[in-house]
Amino acid sequence: MATIRQDPKTILRSSARNCSTARPPRGARAVRYAVPVASATIAVAGAIAVIGLADGATESDGLAALDPGFTADIVSDRTPALTVLALSLTFVGDVPVLVTLMLIAAFLLWRWTRGLRAPALLLFAMAGSAALTAGLKALVERKRPGVTFVLGPVDTGFAFPSGHTLNSTVFFVTLAALLWVGLRSYGARTALVVAAGLMSIGIGLSRVYLGYHWATDVLAGWTVAVTWLALVSLLAYFTRPREA
Repeated sequence: MATIRQDPKTILRSSARNCSTARPPRGARAVRYAVPVASATIAVAGAIAVIGLADGATESDGLAALDPGFTADIVSDRTPALTVLALSLTFVGDVPVLVTLMLIAAFLLWRWTRGLRAPALLLFAMAGSAALTAGLKALVERKRPGVTFVLGPVDTGFAFPSGHTLNSTVFFVTLAALLWVGLRSYGARTALVVAAGLMSIGIGLSRVYLGYHWATDVLAGWTVAVTWLALVSLLAYFTRPREA
């Protein structure tokens, strides 16, 4: 029985044609669209929540009406150990410290990845965070708690949203997301996420504990951060390197 031999070039052309016309599985398409859809949904929901919090802060109603009593309760429960912890956490969220950490992290990301994409995303996320902090403070113009609540130097700037909370959340979550890609260990990834979450929560709570912000200022900081991070994730998704 005669064997029919095919030209190798013909086989390669046929395989390439079949691969190019084959559609990805439905599950793969669903996963591909899940990130942008989820990010867009979170961004819209977050924007609506921020508007509601800003309106409450301006009118002193809604959740903002609970701020004075909540702050008084927190201040009455201060202890020396908690004060040291709160001062340490709020120090990390100070602008000079956060800028220094950002520059160090951007440099190390560049060395680690041998590329500019990861450090550029971190710098872009932080620049947007700073702009949102300044813009919203100027727009809402909410006053901070009275000086009798403050434990430390008095800050005369506007309160809404908490800049420490917003900027530190964007920094630690963005850094964790960029590092996540290079980690293969489930334990390391879990520790990374937990550490980023604890830093965000701890710095936010320290601002209320020390009397620099109302609770809804901090809540707004987290909400704006999540909203902005959703938009940054969209940018990262659509600018990701394409597989060959």
